[in-house]
Amino acid sequence: MRQDSSSADSRVVLATTTPLGEAGVGHGDATVTLPAVPTLEAGRALPRARARLASDRRAGRIALGALLLGALIVTAFATAHPNTLVPTSNRSFPLWEAGPLHYIDKALPNDWRALQIGFSVIVVAMLIAYLVVLQSVRTLSMRTIAIFVLAAHAILLLSPPGQLTDLFNYLGYARLGGLHHLNPYTHVIAEEIHDPVFRFTTWHHLHSPYGPLFTALTYPLALMSLPAAYWTLKTITVLLSLAFIALVWYCARRLGRDPRFAVLFVAANPIFLMYAIPAFHNDFFMLVPSTAAVALLLARRDRSAGAILMLAVAVKFTAILLLPFLLIGVRLPQRRRRILEGAAVGAIPLIAMSLALFGFSIPNLQDQSTLLTPFSIPNLTGLVIGVGGGAPGLLRLGTVALVVAVALLIRHRGDWLSGAGWATFALIASLAWLVPWYVVWLLPLAALGSSLRLRRMALWLTVFLVIAFIPATGMVLYPAGLNPLGTPVGYASQALQKKLEQ
Repeated sequence: MRQDSSSADSRVVLATTTPLGEAGVGHGDATVTLPAVPTLEAGRALPRARARLASDRRAGRIALGALLLGALIVTAFATAHPNTLVPTSNRSFPLWEAGPLHYIDKALPNDWRALQIGFSVIVVAMLIAYLVVLQSVRTLSMRTIAIFVLAAHAILLLSPPGQLTDLFNYLGYARLGGLHHLNPYTHVIAEEIHDPVFRFTTWHHLHSPYGPLFTALTYPLALMSLPAAYWTLKTITVLLSLAFIALVWYCARRLGRDPRFAVLFVAANPIFLMYAIPAFHNDFFMLVPSTAAVALLLARRDRSAGAILMLAVAVKFTAILLLPFLLIGVRLPQRRRRILEGAAVGAIPLIAMSLALFGFSIPNLQDQSTLLTPFSIPNLTGLVIGVGGGAPGLLRLGTVALVVAVALLIRHRGDWLSGAGWATFALIASLAWLVPWYVVWLLPLAALGSSLRLRRMALWLTVFLVIAFIPATGMVLYPAGLNPLGTPVGYASQALQKKLEQ
C-alpha cells in the first residue's frame, strides 16, 4: 500500500513500479520513503520550519544557488595564488595549472589561516544547503536541476586540483609507463625525477595502486605536453561525472521513481562538489561502468551488465562487490547465467590487456591498505576500545567483518540495490585509509535503493566526513593535543607515508 505523504512522519514519498526481487520488470507497486534530512527518530514529526521548506518554491532554488556560490568562491580563491587549497602549489603553481580564472582572481587575499577557516565555513554552509535541497526537492523542476548540475561542473572544471595531488600522480604513472617504458606496478615515480611531472606528484616511492584499465587509458596522455595532458584528464573526468549523474537519472526513471531526488542526492552533496569533482579523482572511471551495469540490468540487458561491470573492476577491484547483488536482482536462473557469461566475456580481453602491458604484476593495494587517516572508522574504533587506533589486528578483524556482512546481505536477498549499498557502506567503514569522496560510491545506491535507513546512513556519513575533514577540525583538535594518529600505530603509519612520499 502507498503511505500517506501527509502523515505525521511526512517524508518525501515516491513510488516505484519495480518489485524488489526482479530487476527490469515493470509490475508491482512498492512505495519508497525518501528522507529529506537525517533524523534521530524515525517517528518524530517534522518541525514546522522543515514543513515550510518542503512547500516553499524559493527555498530549493536559493539552496541550489548557495551551492553554486560556494563552489565559485572556493574555485576563485584556489586559482588566485599558491595556497593551502591546492597541494604542492607552494612548490610550483604555473598558469596552466591555475586556469583562466587566475587572471581575474589574482587580486584576492591569500592568508593561510583565513583560507582554512573560510573553506571550512563554506563546506558546512553547503552541507546545510544540501539538506534544504533534499527537503525542497518536490518544488524543483528537472530543468532547474539540470542547469544546476551543468553549472556546477563548468565552475569546478576551472578549479586546480584540490585537497590531494591524485591527478598529477595519475599523470606521473602514465608518463612512467607510456613515455619512459617502465612498468608502474614494479617501478616508482621517483625513477622519473627529471620528468616535469615529478615536482607536482607526492607518492614518489609508491608502486601504482590504480587498476590496469585506468592505467592503460592514461598512457596516451604521456604523449602530450604536461599542460595538455592535465587539461585533457580534467575534462574527461568532469564529462564522466556528468555521465554518472545521467545514469543515476536513467536508473531512477527505470525504477519508476521521481529522478529529481536521486540526482540531487548525489549531485548536490557537498563532498561530491568540494572533494570529488574538483580533485578530479579516478573514481568516476569506476562509477560510470558500475552504474551503467545497474542501468543495463534494469533494461534486461544482462550480458552487457555483466561485461561492463568488469570495466569498473579493472579500474578499482572493489567494484566486484556489486556482482553478487546483480545476481540477486534477477529471479530467473537464465538471467543469472547471462550476467555471469557477460562478466566472463568482458573479463577475458581485460586480463589479456593487463598481461600484455604489465605482465603478472598487479596494483599495489598493500601499502595503501596499511596507511591510516586520522578519522577512519578502524582508527577511531581502536582509540575507543583502547588498542591504540587502527592496529593491524583490528584492520584484519574489519576485513573479516566486511566479508561476513556481505555474506549476510547476500543471504538476506532483500532489495538488491539496498543490499549493494549496505555492502558498500561496510566496505567504507572497514577502510584504514578513509577519504571524504569515498561516500560517492554509496550515494547512487542509497538514492536508488528502497532502504530509508541506508539513505539516512549515507547522510550521516556525509555529515561525519565533512566535520572530520574540514581544516577547522584539525585547527581545533591538534593545538589542544588531540591527535587521532598520536599513537604507536599512528606514528608508524605516518612514517610509512613519509617514506612513500619522499
